[in-house]
Order: sequence, then C-alpha cells, then structure tokens
Amino acid sequence: MAEHDQSYKQFFSNPRMVEDLLRGFVKQDWLEQADFDTLERVHASFVSDKLKKRENDAIWRLCLKKKWVYVYILIEFQSTIDRFMVVRMLTYIGLLYQDLIKSGKIKEGDYLPPVLPLVLYNGRTPWKAPLELEKLVAPAPGKLKEYQVNLRLLLIDEGRLQASQLALERNLASVLFALENSRDPQEMERAVSLLVDWLAEPDFNELRRAFFEWLSRVFLPVHFPGVDFSKIDELSEVKNMLAERVIEWTEEWKQQGLQQGLQQGRQEGLQEGLQKGILQSRREDVLDVLTDRFGAAPQEITDKLQAIEDPIRLKNLHRKAIQIPSMKEFIELLK
Repeated sequence: MAEHDQSYKQFFSNPRMVEDLLRGFVKQDWLEQADFDTLERVHASFVSDKLKKRENDAIWRLCLKKKWVYVYILIEFQSTIDRFMVVRMLTYIGLLYQDLIKSGKIKEGDYLPPVLPLVLYNGRTPWKAPLELEKLVAPAPGKLKEYQVNLRLLLIDEGRLQASQLALERNLASVLFALENSRDPQEMERAVSLLVDWLAEPDFNELRRAFFEWLSRVFLPVHFPGVDFSKIDELSEVKNMLAERVIEWTEEWKQQGLQQGLQQGRQEGLQEGLQKGILQSRREDVLDVLTDRFGAAPQEITDKLQAIEDPIRLKNLHRKAIQIPSMKEFIELLK
C-alpha cells in the first residue's frame, strides 16, 4: 500500500497528469477559461505531518483570466472511508489561505483565490461519506442557519467510473484508471500499448518511468503472483510481457475447453465452438478499441470484420486499431 501511495504521489506531481485529470474528469465550464500552461505545483509545507499522515496532498494552481485558482487534490487509499473527509478538507483549505496571507501572496484588498476541493479515491468499496459539510452538521434553528459554513467536495471514485468515462482517448489519467479497473490481460495490454505510444517523447521520461515503476512493482505483481518482473527495465517490455500473457491466457482457455469437451465426448463440436468464440472475441476487441478512440463504428466495419475468419489477421487489425489515426484510414485497411 505504501508503494501504491508513493506511485500516485509521483503521478499527480506531474502537470500533464493533473491537466488530464481535470480535463477528463472534472469537465466544468470554468476550465474552458483556464491557461494550463500556467499550471504550477504548490508545496503543502504548511500542513503538518500529523495532519496528513493518511493521505498524499497534491496542490496546484493555474490562471483563470489572469487570476489564480487552486486545486487541492487529496489522494485516498484507505480501506475504510473517512466520514469526516469534508471536515479535513475544510481544515486544509483554511491552512492554505492562512499560508497565502502570511507569505504576502494575498495583498491588501485582494480576494482569496477559489479552491477546487477534489478527492481521488480508489478504495474497493463505494464511497458513502457525505460530500457536503452541511450533511454532517445538526440543523441550525432560525437565523442561526445564516451563519453556518458549508463546503462541497468533488469526488472521483475510480472503482465506480463507467466504461464510457474510461474511453482510452489521449488522456493519461483515463488510462491509469482503466488499468486499475481492468479485468484481464487483454485490457491491460491495450492500455499499456497506449502508454508506450503516448509517452515515447523525451519530455515524458519522468512520467514514463513512474508508470513503469507502478506497473512492475505494484500493479502487475498483484495480478500475476509468482511472476518475476525484476528483469523488466522499460515500459515497452511490460507491453511485450502482457502480449505474451494474453496468448498464454487464450491457450489455457482453449485447453481447458478442449479437456471439458473430451470428458463430455463432444471434442469436435467444442473445438469448432472455441474457434468461433476466439474469432468473435477478436472482432469485438477491434470494435472496442475503435469505439473507445473514435466513437461508434459504422455498420460497414462491423460487417467486414464479421466476414474475416483468419484469427491472425484479426489480431493484426486489433494492433492497427490502437495506432491508426482515424476511422477512415481503418476502413481503407479492410478493403
């Protein structure tokens, strides 16, 4: 768990990851006015170790029409949900404001900057704690209501994100969450292939290494216990390992099916059924990638894929679907 925490801290210490998180999962109108070139990390030295012992803070600011907006991200890995999370966030925002005033960043007559209080949660159980402070405070009688403080959190609950929210568009936060929610090696390979492609440029060396460290030390050992990842040195090698695992997984599945067929005296029929199942699975994999990247595929593509009976060609088309720049060019491949 400590390594998982550290990996996420590295991810969201990177401006590209924070930008993709905001663009992909906040999607509020004020972001249209934001200048992401001004995105700047703010060190939370004003929050004591005692206060932040259970989470990793990531505080950023960016300009909105020449005015600063702060984004306070709490990254939570707790197995139990903190019912008073909104109270903790209120405390942190108060400390942030105090620090801005004390350091002289807020001048006489200036307004305090707005803050987006964002909680990024990846626990196994759905988040059920209140997201508004008023839900934790007893109803105030009469005029006392007018003096009550309120704060509302924006929650991103990774485990409850819908498939449509995890479309593998060119968004690194989306790929991270898709990996966290992946169910089999095929889904993992698809996501890692995108990472290898997107992070190939030298500017992404630090982020590429962070993904590699997380995959090889934290994520993959949980999903493939007993597999030695110590000899893997690059993200591209993770991709190759997963591709091999997909082949092994498919062969194991076929072999298990054949053994069951033999026991039931239906070997020939089962072989035919398995072959059809593999072909259909590969067709659906191609369509899934195209849909994730470009939207719903036209019927023309579905019909042409349905006519292909060669599993090798379907596998190659799956790889092309991950890399090809447009749906139109993919249609040309099928002609």
